[in-house]
Amino acid sequence: MNETLSRLADTGVVAVLRGVEADQLIGITEALREGGVTAVEITADTPDVAGKLGEVTGSFGDEVVVGTGTVLDSETARTTLMAGAEFVVSPSLHEDVIETCNRYGAVTAPGVMTPTEAVRGYEAGADFVKVFPAKTVGPAHLGAMKGPLGQIPMMPTGGVSPDNAGDYVEAGAFAVGAGGALVDYDAAERGDYDKITETAREFTRVVEEARSDG
Repeated sequence: MNETLSRLADTGVVAVLRGVEADQLIGITEALREGGVTAVEITADTPDVAGKLGEVTGSFGDEVVVGTGTVLDSETARTTLMAGAEFVVSPSLHEDVIETCNRYGAVTAPGVMTPTEAVRGYEAGADFVKVFPAKTVGPAHLGAMKGPLGQIPMMPTGGVSPDNAGDYVEAGAFAVGAGGALVDYDAAERGDYDKITETAREFTRVVEEARSDG
């Protein structure tokens, strides 16, 4: 298994940071790391995403694996990879993004909803697929896809919370992606990073327990 993919699997939870403020970026990432979440995805529609990718990689080194999300074209994929992204995630299937990531040896995942899309993405060279938006179909849908497609690593994102993260893992997810349910920006604004750490610990605990039960 690719080292970056292995690290994503090890943490089990990928924090999706969308529109994060520059003065909160390091505090949020540190709070997540302390809670056991050592993978962050900064979305490409975040202002100065390249600068923020560089800031996190420069501050945390190998302690945190950093990627970019909401990537819709190859140009954005290349720009963020050059800025330090170690993995690239899309909300939809873009074969040019996968091709670019393969060219630079970076882990990539397209967004998929159906078995056909999952197979297309994997055959195009994706390392895993992002089942998105997961909340509209739930863990049973992911489990049904994993039945015939057990060889394809799947990560549900969109509506994943501590209440259902374990269900997705039990259904076959190798990791889960979480945004608002994991990162409380209001708490960050107040300087209450401990709240984010507590939520991160809850996420990682739920994932670990589901893996143990499996």
